[in-house]
Amino acid sequence: MNVVVAPMLAALGAILATLVTRSRPRLQHAASVLGGVAYAGAVAWAVRAAVLGAGAPGAVTYQLGNWPAPFGITLVLDGLSAFMLVVAAAVAVPAIAVSVRFVDRANQQVFYHPLFHLLVLGVTGAFLTGDLFNLFVWFEVMLMASFVFVAFYGNAQHTAAAFRYLVLNVVGSVTFLVAVGGLYATVGTLNMADMSRRLAEAGAYGIDPLPVTGLATLLLATFALKAGLVPFQFWVPGAYRAAPLPIAAMLAGATKKVGIYAIIRLYFTVFAGATVPLNLPVVAGTTPLALLAPVLLVMGVASVLMGGFGAVASPSMEELLAYSSIGQVGFIAVPVAIAAAADSAALRRVGLLAALVYALHHALAKGLLFLSAATVRGATGTNRFADLGGLGRQSPFLSSAVFVGFLSLIGIPPLSGFFGKFLVLDAVTSRAATGPGVGAVAVLVVLLVGALLTIVYASRAWVGGFWGARSERVRAATVDPVQVAVLVAVAALVVAVGLGFEPVAEFAGAAADAALDRGAYIEAVAPAGGESA
Repeated sequence: MNVVVAPMLAALGAILATLVTRSRPRLQHAASVLGGVAYAGAVAWAVRAAVLGAGAPGAVTYQLGNWPAPFGITLVLDGLSAFMLVVAAAVAVPAIAVSVRFVDRANQQVFYHPLFHLLVLGVTGAFLTGDLFNLFVWFEVMLMASFVFVAFYGNAQHTAAAFRYLVLNVVGSVTFLVAVGGLYATVGTLNMADMSRRLAEAGAYGIDPLPVTGLATLLLATFALKAGLVPFQFWVPGAYRAAPLPIAAMLAGATKKVGIYAIIRLYFTVFAGATVPLNLPVVAGTTPLALLAPVLLVMGVASVLMGGFGAVASPSMEELLAYSSIGQVGFIAVPVAIAAAADSAALRRVGLLAALVYALHHALAKGLLFLSAATVRGATGTNRFADLGGLGRQSPFLSSAVFVGFLSLIGIPPLSGFFGKFLVLDAVTSRAATGPGVGAVAVLVVLLVGALLTIVYASRAWVGGFWGARSERVRAATVDPVQVAVLVAVAALVVAVGLGFEPVAEFAGAAADAALDRGAYIEAVAPAGGESA
């Protein structure tokens, strides 16, 4: 079996297994958890065989139906897609384990488990596809599953959140499809490797790069919407509050990263070779990549501030974590923008490395905290800070896991968040050192303000929910030991990533190199000797 399709087959197998066992809840729960573990195992096998193992080729492709690229559908596993698959698996396994204990049995039988693995399948397909139209298809798979989860509990609040979520994402899907159609009409192909080759030699293929730039801007809007960046963040707080909390962990930890991945893959691997006949004062270059930089930088900076201030004012743990996710994704977008504007290969790599490490840290820390919120709600019936207090003494292991999550979010060494935040700040200061100007300094100030806001809302959550005298709800609470064991395992992983950061940095560096090495990607998918569409 080709290692590229192994994670997708594992997710498909989990969907089928949970459908077949739907009438037997205990068996379905076991099949769902085992399906998540099998998915993580398939990801580990694929990554080791294709990227990290001795003699690994660095990029492996799978042509569906043996149709060669660019005519058939291509799946590509390289350093970048492999890194993102690891991020998804690190969130999916604990999320499904907590789901079995947190979501009540009747609701689990309403196709919860097949939909969960369908969401995982959509994320996996988006990371592996080498075709722009199929990226749209996998986005829609994620949308279908996530919409059902946002509307899962069915009351008025959840229905309203689901409606807003659906409308915004349908608009995004239409925009995406218009861009896909326009690019096919302009470039003549939707295979990403073939697009990259053609755009780099636009004159030879008779391609006008100006409309390509406009269509690429439409794609940026779509991907920013999926990532929840300002000004497309409106769906995030309502959706995260409405969905079951283990699903909120998936939305924050995995599906948001698909938008970031798509920006990196399309702009750095596909559009970077194109030349645009424009000379704009705020753009340091003549490629769609250079045009992306100031727009994405503004989005990232605005997200850091809006998310941070929103989290500080939040009355409950769910809402605080939802707004925090807006702010934290800004910390990922800023170094991507720095990389896009960089005029040196070294700085470009530093920016992408910082973004990828921060993405992994955010997935782990935010996944841990959302799953902790599920455990708290399951024990007390609420996550409102006014009704909590004293959980630290009530459940030391739960509070220790939450403490690790918040410390990592703040960026305390030696946790994973410290390295993520350090690399982001390093990318910005490296950019400031390359030339005069107040722009990089202003961005650095905003990031420091965002870091300070993180300290404020993390401290507020800890003092409000885990410190002080025990409230009546906390006194009557019974904490689920299985959920706590899962949280402790994730907290241990957060610590382990920080303590053993060197191999993580090497893996993230390989992912950044894969995103930047257009030639290797093209050669792996559509060799120069092959046919062109």
